[in-house]
Amino acid sequence: MEMPEQPRSRRQTRAAILTHLLQSGGSFRPPLARAVRLSEASLSRILFDLKAEGLIEEVRRPAPYVGGPTGLVSLDRTVALAALELTGQWLSVGVGGLSGELHYTERVPLPKKPTVESVGRVFREALALLRDWTRRRRIRLAQVGVTVPGLGRLSVSGNPIIPCDVGAIGDMFGELFAGVPVTFTNSVVAHATFHRCRTENYPFSDAHLFVFVGQGVAGAWLDDPIENDALDPVELGHMVFGTDGPRCRCGHHGCVEAYTSLPALADLLRVTEAELLRLGSEWVTTIPLTSRVRQELRQRLFRLGLAIGNTLNVKPCRGVVVSGWPSLLTEDDRKAVIDGIDSCLLGGRKLAQVSLAFVPPSMSNDPQAALAFAALCLTRSGGMPAASTEAA
Repeated sequence: MEMPEQPRSRRQTRAAILTHLLQSGGSFRPPLARAVRLSEASLSRILFDLKAEGLIEEVRRPAPYVGGPTGLVSLDRTVALAALELTGQWLSVGVGGLSGELHYTERVPLPKKPTVESVGRVFREALALLRDWTRRRRIRLAQVGVTVPGLGRLSVSGNPIIPCDVGAIGDMFGELFAGVPVTFTNSVVAHATFHRCRTENYPFSDAHLFVFVGQGVAGAWLDDPIENDALDPVELGHMVFGTDGPRCRCGHHGCVEAYTSLPALADLLRVTEAELLRLGSEWVTTIPLTSRVRQELRQRLFRLGLAIGNTLNVKPCRGVVVSGWPSLLTEDDRKAVIDGIDSCLLGGRKLAQVSLAFVPPSMSNDPQAALAFAALCLTRSGGMPAASTEAA
């Protein structure tokens, strides 16, 4: 992995250290110093501050080699984060730590036909539960991460998929959790963060495109996580293939999402979306696939590949990660995605030097993705308040 330039401020230096610890799960001092391009003396001074602030801990471990270091630096397990993840059925709320363990979870159901007002009430109920749980245990939250499907630069106040007023919800946090930093993001960004920080042997460490196929279909450009534009959502799921296609929840016809989302898959398999969610990863062995259904699946995956290829035509990169139900299929079935990309990219993947990898679905484990995003927000800030002047 090509290392970033030397951090220019105290906040950036701390962010580089904390984010490396988040992604690696812990490090001895010498390799940590090399990873963030600091001398061991400079690193020691910063680690002293981070330890005093309760952000990191150092425990004794057997030396990796004779005469090697014995102090393993990792993020402090006592730091508490809150996570809220909005899905098509409910709002999940939870409290967990920097390493991904959840100590508390709750689900507040959404009405069948949600409105801005009803979703606002669901958030207020969830926040009241969160406040009561943390108060009883005298837990001070360090960061809150909130994920909303389809949230983007053009839909901050009026979300096109699940109607909600992000500004009003932010004000609720201000009332109930004054002083606690809260960050909203598109759901795909949170799922990308979850996989990048929690998936063992994640396939790419440099810039790449992450594609999430779940209740919706979306993408995110991933780059160096300490950069402000490192997690940029892209709505490839609403690429239209023909106005005579199935109706999408965005209101258009023929979007790739209308062919490949989890609701579209449930419709093809003639089961309810709830049943598909209940089965989780086991649906591929539980639900028999006729030759007709399998052929239709491959045609839909080919469309997904076309959408990915079109996205790479606009902004080339050398790696693509696909997460969601397509990753559960056999290699023969998944080849349809590769064929779609190849038929769209000029010269195909070989000339474009694009690598494609599949990672397991991260659906139905909410609010794990929001928790991973909250952890990244805290580490990217260097553990310093947004209004802090120390890093200026």
